[in-house]
Parts: sequence; structure tokens; C-alpha cells
Amino acid sequence: MIRAVTFVDGTPPYEWMLIFGSLAALAGAVLLGRCLLTRRLVAVTVYGASMEPTYRGGDRVLVRRGSMPTTGHVVVVEYPTLDGTWPLPPLRDGASASEVGRRRWLIKRVAAVPGDPVPRDRVPALAEERVPPGMVVLLGDNPDSSFDSRRIGYFAGERILGAVLNARRSPSA
Repeated sequence: MIRAVTFVDGTPPYEWMLIFGSLAALAGAVLLGRCLLTRRLVAVTVYGASMEPTYRGGDRVLVRRGSMPTTGHVVVVEYPTLDGTWPLPPLRDGASASEVGRRRWLIKRVAAVPGDPVPRDRVPALAEERVPPGMVVLLGDNPDSSFDSRRIGYFAGERILGAVLNARRSPSA
């Protein structure tokens, strides 16, 4: 004769296994989602006045990593040296938050992408008629305080961390 095993409260063990299994699956999904989002979305604090009045020092922006942005998007791009080069290789896809945090970043607006006409009215020093492949023209909204394509020319598209999705104003703004 076989007797069914039950817990003290009378619940059969398979129901408990179903409950615990469901909770474990849910916890795993949450952890996986968090891992994916933390590598795809990055929160960045704005420093300086180069994007005023759109963004001010202390504002926090949420950046979506990945695809090449289009003209008009605000992006976060790796800070180049004064001669327009970078001391480190480009950040790899899927880089961790600590890897992102070890780099210096700028926030700028995309004025032109590869194949677009060069905006001569705003960046007269660029020689080409069209933006070369793999390059972008980036400008700050506040030209008097911005280190951008007016000073160093083109930015490499591979140095763009991502496009700004959302912003949260600092309390002092």
C-alpha cells in the first residue's frame, strides 16, 4: 500500500515544489533582466555648462547603449584628448558599469551623421562636404562652453556610449 506524503498543513509536496520552483524561476528572471539592463542602460551625471539650457551640471541622464543615434539626438561620448585622439581603445560591447565608470564622458547633440552634409554654418573648419563613414559631428548647446566638433573636428562613432533617453533635473536646476 502506498500512502501520500503531506506536510503538516496538509499540502502535498508537489504543490510546494511548484511554488518554490516558480519563485526560483521568477528570481532568476529578475536577476537576468537586471544584468541585461545594467549593461544596456547607464545613468550618467552631467558636469559643466556645455549643454545648457537643455542640461545643467548635476542633472542625471539615462543613456541607452547600442545603436548609432540620428541627427538631433543627445548622446554621451568618450572624452578625447585636445588633439582629438583617445588614449584607450574603444569600450567593448557589453562593458561593465565599472569599465564605463573608468572613462571620461561628454554629453553632446548630434549635428550630423555619416553621409550627412557637414553643417558649415556651425562648423566651418571641417573640410569635407559630407561627414565621413564612422564619424559624427557633435555640438554642445552652449557654444561658448563646449568642447566639441568646433574645436576638434569629427568624433568617432565607436566612441559614443549611447543616446540619452531621459533626464532628471538636479535639485538646484
